[in-house]
Amino acid sequence: MTADEIITLEVASWPGVTAGAGSRGEFSFKVGRREIGHIHGDWVAHFGFPKAVWQELYDAGRIDYHSVFPGRKGWAARRIETEDDVQDVIALLRLNYDRAVGASSLAA
Repeated sequence: MTADEIITLEVASWPGVTAGAGSRGEFSFKVGRREIGHIHGDWVAHFGFPKAVWQELYDAGRIDYHSVFPGRKGWAARRIETEDDVQDVIALLRLNYDRAVGASSLAA
């Protein structure tokens, strides 16, 4: 299986998640109307995090600046090159999923 297939199979299995193609070539994952992140094929994932969370993830080397928003904290990118990257993208999506579920009371 490809990286995007592994990510999609896992994330789309979480209760309340919908997944689908967007208008900019992305494949997004949502809880209700809230996007928890999206992927661009097998090469990159994009997310939005609160600035404090973003800083922790950035300092840990797990994310980088989003290419559309260089230098702007909050928007994040994660390259997908290895199996470890795939697993961390899933973990980062899970982080946003848990925040979204908590905020919207969609707990499984």
